[in-house]
Amino acid sequence: MENGKENPRKSMLQGITLFLKETFNIFDDTDVNATIDDVKAGIPIKGQTAWVLIFSILIASAGLNTSSSAVVIGAMLISPLMGPIMGIGLSLGINDIFLLRKAVKNFGIMVALSLITSFLYFSIPVFQNETPELIARTGPDVRDVIIAFSGGLALIIAFSRRSKAITTISGVAIATALMPPLCTAGFGLATGKWHFFGGAMFLFSINTIFIATATFVIVRFLKFPFEQYLDSKREKIISNVIYISAFVILIPSIFFFYKLYRQSDFNQTISHFIQEQKEKKGVLIFDIEKDYSQKEISFAIIGNKVNQSDLNDLKVNLSKKGYENVKINLIKNYQESDGNKSLNEDEKILLTSQKIANNQYPIASVFEEISKEIHAIDTSIVEVSYGRILKSNFDKIDTIPTFYIKWRTETENVSLRNDQIQNWLRVKTSNSKLKVQAIQ
Repeated sequence: MENGKENPRKSMLQGITLFLKETFNIFDDTDVNATIDDVKAGIPIKGQTAWVLIFSILIASAGLNTSSSAVVIGAMLISPLMGPIMGIGLSLGINDIFLLRKAVKNFGIMVALSLITSFLYFSIPVFQNETPELIARTGPDVRDVIIAFSGGLALIIAFSRRSKAITTISGVAIATALMPPLCTAGFGLATGKWHFFGGAMFLFSINTIFIATATFVIVRFLKFPFEQYLDSKREKIISNVIYISAFVILIPSIFFFYKLYRQSDFNQTISHFIQEQKEKKGVLIFDIEKDYSQKEISFAIIGNKVNQSDLNDLKVNLSKKGYENVKINLIKNYQESDGNKSLNEDEKILLTSQKIANNQYPIASVFEEISKEIHAIDTSIVEVSYGRILKSNFDKIDTIPTFYIKWRTETENVSLRNDQIQNWLRVKTSNSKLKVQAIQ
């Protein structure tokens, strides 16, 4: 009877095991020699590859400059950036010191060509405006680590098949986004905005390290054969150099992941506090600045006053997660009860709108700052106005925050530029209803 009970269970377990093996097995279709040859062929940045890289960097720079995601994606699809990075991971995986030297050399050429090309593009004064696409490439977080590592794993697995999965390779080129950070770094060099250069190069370094690490992991997992050397002593020295190089790559990857995870956790804790205050007290919180490196938070409030005890609770929550001595700067703390003493008319309207819709941003109170940022994004703008439009569909009345932008008469592509400003303002103000109307 016992055997009768055990056999069906054993059979089911074997069936599940077989199913999982068939589903996740990547050994059967692996073509080791072809994979090594293909990766080696993609490493050199010379001849047509160098020119393709230059032109793709120019295309990507133009796309970032106009906030055109489609153009940036197109540039990423034709760029040859993956070759040297995969070469580094492969060389570490198969103990090939000569391949490692070649890959590192071409990686340096690739970075230099990319920075020089984007620097020259953004050195032209008319192309020096900050755009949302450029700004987005300066602040990496833990999700970039996940994207880069997952993309690297998908890339080398697809690359190692007998029948190459071209759609996967193309998709990884888009997802890991190696090119935009290099273009943004060139923008930072050309304009002297070092926070752009530093942030973009940090993001590029993260992508590079985790793609190379993923390649190394899969190459070792698939048991690619090690490079053989005739001299056993030389082979031992080379193996040690390879292991040290792998260690040098793996340690920063762990450090970056931990640092970015902590930064994301820090920002998330503050966001939860802000959301809680909005829900409990119906306040407007704006001008939020979170500085993880300095352990400092700044924000302004309109509505019921946030007490010191609330701020202390935030400090306690941060302290429990290991963020000690966080400095909280309350820029403004307007109280509804202060009436005419603290709030101007526009802020009172905003406060009322918050109670009704709970999604209005206090644009009027920061209009001067926003208008300066708009002009910095596009210097073809002559004048910015702001107001609220009452709209009715005969069932309800809605209030639409609206910016009116006056453009220079000779400005081209006004409609496209207007849409870019509108998209940027909607993100900045967290208000999807906001409209931008052009005036010429």
